Amino acid sequence: MSRARQLSAESIAGGDPTGWFEQLYTEGEAGESVVPWIQGTTNPVLADWAAGRSGTGQRALVVGCGTGEDAEFLAGLGFTVTGFDLAPTAITTARRIHAGSAVTYEVADLLALPPAWAGAFDLVFEAYTVQPLFGQVRKDALAALSGPVAPGGTLLVVAFATEETDPERSPTMMPWPLTRAEVDLAGGELPAVSVELVPIGNEPFPHLPHWRAEFRRP
Repeated sequence: MSRARQLSAESIAGGDPTGWFEQLYTEGEAGESVVPWIQGTTNPVLADWAAGRSGTGQRALVVGCGTGEDAEFLAGLGFTVTGFDLAPTAITTARRIHAGSAVTYEVADLLALPPAWAGAFDLVFEAYTVQPLFGQVRKDALAALSGPVAPGGTLLVVAFATEETDPERSPTMMPWPLTRAEVDLAGGELPAVSVELVPIGNEPFPHLPHWRAEFRRP
């Protein structure tokens, strides 16, 4: 986590709050650094939410898919899945690890998604991709999450949680847990189905509670 925090702080100071992701993935692929949010398994909050669900005949979009574990899980449920990430190396790695996968992996920016994705997905899943962002880009990213949700579709957001309303955030201490107001911003105009705090034991921060927020477009 120390290397990720260093890169994040340097990127913020340099006026490029997202440029560090590609560098971290490049170092991770070379074995020089650890990408701390890659655990090699499905997000447990997603797995719990999806228990008993079928995605047959539905499209899913995984935001900031990284190396693809959650995208592959949803494909296993029958969804037609697109996973995207800002970091080209993350997508290259996902395609290599999951060679032959039915998942479509794309390099894309949440703040400038392909127009064809607007309102196109029955499920949009986001986990841990906004909380490493700092400042205005964080607000912009939250506001963009609901855009790809189709009529009748669901936005599912998972993030480290804080119950503080206005927490102090140091640029050197990424990640920054989401407040309830930030979770609501993610939902945008979508009505909330549920917003709850769930304790889970996943690394690298097993002591932090998590938001599990589900929104649905009418």
